[in-house]
Amino acid sequence: MSDRFAILDAARAAVTRREQTYGAPEDNFARIAAFWTIFKGVPFTPGEVALMLGLVKYARAANEPSHADNYVDIAGYAACAGELEAQLAAAMDEIAEATA
Repeated sequence: MSDRFAILDAARAAVTRREQTYGAPEDNFARIAAFWTIFKGVPFTPGEVALMLGLVKYARAANEPSHADNYVDIAGYAACAGELEAQLAAAMDEIAEATA
């Protein structure tokens, strides 16, 4: 799979498929963030989890550049991170407006 559109289509399918198995990304990454926060003693957000899981895929791609799954997952994690960070920003804006 070397075509960028095929990679993005596969990422979209993977995100949808994984949601059926693991639940909504915001819930799944929030659970992971809670575990990482407990383990490291440093707070993590769901968006940061998505970005760091993408970093895992970058490290794997560095070892095996021809393995297409890594690029599909990087695209999927990036899309989830973007969505999660936008949700966080919107929630922060709502809080700011409510307390102004």
